[in-house]
Amino acid sequence: MKTIDWTKDELVAYILLYAANADFKESAEERDFIISKVDKQTFNEIHEEFKLDNDYQGLKKIMISLEQHNYDKEDIDLLLEDIKAMFFIDDDFDITERIMLKSLKRLFKTV
Repeated sequence: MKTIDWTKDELVAYILLYAANADFKESAEERDFIISKVDKQTFNEIHEEFKLDNDYQGLKKIMISLEQHNYDKEDIDLLLEDIKAMFFIDDDFDITERIMLKSLKRLFKTV
């Protein structure tokens, strides 16, 4: 897997889907939040791809695409703020979501 042909919106949709599934359930509110960040068609296409990937494949795609789109610290910080906002949609920032946020912060620092 050398390159990923995603637009920035597709990357954002994939990352937010990845995070939304941290607690193994994807709520309608989380889906609506993601669609507020990208268009519905992009969401649907990326959702289909996301369902076929395992965790390793997903993380690999995310990291490759972040590098391809030259995400810098400011871009990463904005992305992490969106992830955090999505976690708080249901007013329950549970332990799995906390661990996911911490893990993504660490991982994104390597970009």
